[in-house]
Amino acid sequence: MARVTVHDERGAASVLAVALVAATLIATGILTPLCAAYSARQTAAGAADAAALAAADTASGLVPGIPCEAAHRAAELNGTSLVDCDVTGLVALVRVSTTAVGIPITASARAGPPQL
Repeated sequence: MARVTVHDERGAASVLAVALVAATLIATGILTPLCAAYSARQTAAGAADAAALAAADTASGLVPGIPCEAAHRAAELNGTSLVDCDVTGLVALVRVSTTAVGIPITASARAGPPQL
């Protein structure tokens, strides 16, 4: 029986190129939603800060109005919805919510004079 050896490696780079393209597409498919969720988390944190500051400013009398309504307006202007608002004296605690890639994201913030 004769032994046959193959020395022709034509096409090996094509297989490698297809594997690299597939790996790149898989990595992109995984990282894109994670980056979108991270960005939405940062947006929610900023919206919570703005809502808490708006409520605290209103509670202190710096801005006329009702504190939680000001927080609600600030949250909506930042693309989130106000979930909870608690104003005690001059301290405002708020929680906002948004959705990114089907994932609910919440953030909370406190504004007011420093705690002693």
